[in-house]
Amino acid sequence: MARVTVEDCIKQVSNRFELVVLASQRARDISSGAPLTLTPDNDKNPVISLREIAAGNLDMDSLRDAKVSDLQKNHKVDEDTDENLHAEAQDIMLDTDFSENIDNNSFSIDEESDIDLDMDFGDNINEED
Repeated sequence: MARVTVEDCIKQVSNRFELVVLASQRARDISSGAPLTLTPDNDKNPVISLREIAAGNLDMDSLRDAKVSDLQKNHKVDEDTDENLHAEAQDIMLDTDFSENIDNNSFSIDEESDIDLDMDFGDNINEED
């Protein structure tokens, strides 16, 4: 049934890639509770959406617009979330008192003199070990 349905859908939507996008959008709409335009016949939502497209029961322009608005809505939510996270991080940084950490991790002059500063940075490349 699905192969025949896809062949019938090409008459309504000439681009197969666009057909996939529109059929998936319609299948999501059906899953969300959108009313069916034909009997389901025990088929799954993607097959039902292809059958509806093949029958010409759907307005393709409104389906395209729904997909575009869905993509735009998700993009806006992501931007808002990023801005909120950035603002929260700034608030945390402004409210945090880092002076306690600096005082606890500081070395005294006596402790600094005990630190072994003999480190090899690879300056003696020509010397053999």
